[in-house]
Amino acid sequence: MRTRLSRSGPLPEETVDVAVVGGGVVGAAVARELAGREADGRALSVALVEARPDVGDGTSKANTAILHTGFDATPGTLESRLVRRGYELLGGYAERAGIPVERTGALLVAWTGEELAALAGLADKAVKNGYRECEVVGADEVYRLVPALGPGALGGLTVPGESIICPWTTTLAFATEALARGAVVLLNTRVKGVEHDGGEETVLVTNRGTLRARWVVNAAGLGSDRVDRLFGHERFTVTPRRGELLVFDKMARPLANRIVLPVPSSRGKGVLISPTIYGNVVLGPTAEDLRDRADTSTSEEGFAFLVDKGLALMPELLKEEVTASYAGLRAATERGDYQVHLDAAQRYLVLGGIRSTGLTSSMALAEHAAGLLAEAGLVTSVRDDLPEPPRMPNIGEAFPRPYMRDDLIARDPAYGTVVCFCERVTAGEIRDALTSPLPPADVDGLRRRTRAMMGRCQGFFCGAEVGQRLALTKESR
Repeated sequence: MRTRLSRSGPLPEETVDVAVVGGGVVGAAVARELAGREADGRALSVALVEARPDVGDGTSKANTAILHTGFDATPGTLESRLVRRGYELLGGYAERAGIPVERTGALLVAWTGEELAALAGLADKAVKNGYRECEVVGADEVYRLVPALGPGALGGLTVPGESIICPWTTTLAFATEALARGAVVLLNTRVKGVEHDGGEETVLVTNRGTLRARWVVNAAGLGSDRVDRLFGHERFTVTPRRGELLVFDKMARPLANRIVLPVPSSRGKGVLISPTIYGNVVLGPTAEDLRDRADTSTSEEGFAFLVDKGLALMPELLKEEVTASYAGLRAATERGDYQVHLDAAQRYLVLGGIRSTGLTSSMALAEHAAGLLAEAGLVTSVRDDLPEPPRMPNIGEAFPRPYMRDDLIARDPAYGTVVCFCERVTAGEIRDALTSPLPPADVDGLRRRTRAMMGRCQGFFCGAEVGQRLALTKESR
């Protein structure tokens, strides 16, 4: 099957070996993994099916972007095992594909006697999860590591392996490599129904027609339970959990040289302060269960809650400018672990309830999925004709950007022509994104590929030119 991208054209007429429903970071990782495999001497044909106009446009675009060690996962769970494995896989892949990662480390801070007493147990839990680098430290060391913390910290737990990563580039890299390996990426394609023809195929009924597949992998994130029900199951229910965050200006970055974590509770990991790969600092997230699976609005109550938390955690941070705010939805379920279920008779696998650790565990989930499918009869081996991983454009602040590279500018002056001055995004980067194998469908997609309009002015200066470049490119396609 030839490499192709379809936003609104006809669906493939031929039956694909595997349809992966959901083009977030997990679905893209699965598509990449399976497109790199063969069965009976023939490369698997894979279709990545995404309801939105771009990959990574749902939960995957709005998380806290941490590459987790898994130190605080529940020992013995599938999540614990896959986060640990995914940390190693994604860390190595990021180097090969040019995905920006900063090994900042993290500090878990105890503010009460109860939290202080819990630190030793968290260190023991980390060891049970295979991570042995944590160390309980006193208040003096806490303030030496993060001098800007507010008063009252009693102690902490260091987690030197925690890192920050670019979630947008990660999803794009997986999907781009899936394309290069021969997969079809079907955007604007929402699965509405499932039919079985009595044979060994499943018919996915979508808003754009039908797609026939021999196997189906459900990685639909917030919609994974609904797709699961289309296959006749009632195994879990996704409750969208909204997390609001505040993004502070790059001038705030010296205040947060590492990730500052709270002692986790049953509601989640709580409010953190973290540097970002783009040079900013984020405060959040909140945790609010909703009914609306599309409600990514921010709220006055959420902002007030974060301001109160921020004033206690790091008062100096609240003196800096907030340049943006956003909210993401996590696929929370009533279960305490990932919901991974295989139905061999239906040739169907669900990867549901993948929470905020899904970014870290994405490659491990893909590896695990391939193993489960093999047990069910789709026995594959890794192809020996695979292309090299794509080398993704760097949008991380800690690494040389095109406007800084005289060699690039000498070869192509477009890399020296700045369009977005807040984020130093050049005409060459915008052109490259618009002509890439997975070009953006809209301005938000272009933001995620280049950082254009993400700075202080939020596109006030460059928005018109960026929008015009996008429109002209779409017209010429």
